[in-house]
Amino acid sequence: MTATTQQPSPQRPLSGRHAIVTGGGRGIGAAIAAALAAQGADLSLLGRTPATIEATAARLRDEHGVRAGSAVADIGDEASLSSAIARCVDERGPVHMLVNNAGIAPSAPFLKSDAKLWREVLDVDLMGAVHAARAVLPAMLEAGSGRIVNIASTAGLTGMAYVTAYCAAKHALIGFTRALAMETARKGITVNAVCPGYTETDIVSDALQNITAKTGRSRDEALENLVAHNPQGRLIQPEEVAATVAWLCSDLAASVTGQSIVVAGGELMP
Repeated sequence: MTATTQQPSPQRPLSGRHAIVTGGGRGIGAAIAAALAAQGADLSLLGRTPATIEATAARLRDEHGVRAGSAVADIGDEASLSSAIARCVDERGPVHMLVNNAGIAPSAPFLKSDAKLWREVLDVDLMGAVHAARAVLPAMLEAGSGRIVNIASTAGLTGMAYVTAYCAAKHALIGFTRALAMETARKGITVNAVCPGYTETDIVSDALQNITAKTGRSRDEALENLVAHNPQGRLIQPEEVAATVAWLCSDLAASVTGQSIVVAGGELMP
């Protein structure tokens, strides 16, 4: 199946372009998918839970009139991810935008973070982005244009206790972003990272539950502790991250590449 022939307009500048969003069924990924769909992009959502990603895709079809579908993939498995991306290309055409959003963030002291935990985190948070980029980059190079956006974290720019594997993976993801941006800078392709602070998602809700269970603090007390390093004193909203990604995917950001854009209320000022 060929890509949609709908032409871009000032209101829908991404019409006729196909975006893949990993982990696109909920949280930041779903917000990113909605922001891209609002600008006219066709969407392919990848994730592990069929009902979740397809429900989000159906909502995007209904609300924005775009072609939106889903494909089940184990983001940490190269064969599974490559096969899912190939299906998306068959159904909705070449990939113009790749957003590597899928991630996991288990929390444990370093000495209780065994090799299995490290492999799982690195496979999803780093190698998932590597494998996805490898799958879509040849066609982008042939077309002479493309956008790759990696959702990293403030943990990719600074150290955080009790998430050593996550910090290591996100630091590596930012290094990968910078290196690939250098390789593709003259090819019409941009590669950037977006680094949210604590964002109001299921991962943060789980972290709050973990803190309350282990410390006996109330949820409000645990939340106050999480946002203590944010000068604005609040959680970031998924839509704020999504707006940054949508801009990076636009023609207006053609000169922005190799960057790590922090969306964290002033928590970090690199």
